[in-house]
Amino acid sequence: MQDQTPPDHMDEEYHLPSVEALLAGTLALMTGYAQSARDCPHRALMADKLVSNLFCLSGHPQLSVPMQTMLANLRTRWQVELEHSANGAEVAGRPTALWHAVPASVQ
Repeated sequence: MQDQTPPDHMDEEYHLPSVEALLAGTLALMTGYAQSARDCPHRALMADKLVSNLFCLSGHPQLSVPMQTMLANLRTRWQVELEHSANGAEVAGRPTALWHAVPASVQ
């Protein structure tokens, strides 16, 4: 009798239809975003990709109209998050007043 278990390197390989693969990738990005630190330099990039994926999914012909509507609403919420994180990065990057004067020389 032949062993039917997949090799260890294939335990995370899936063959999905394109819409399901895009949805799975989007959920993985959401998980990565949620688990990343607030100061992670990749958060804005992840949010940007999430907005892009949700835009594609919200118009995908293989999804029902109610699902497309829900995804469009979700995209809007992520768009706000993306704009909020961009504004936060802008504010964080602004110079602040120093507490102490900068020394003229260092010994």
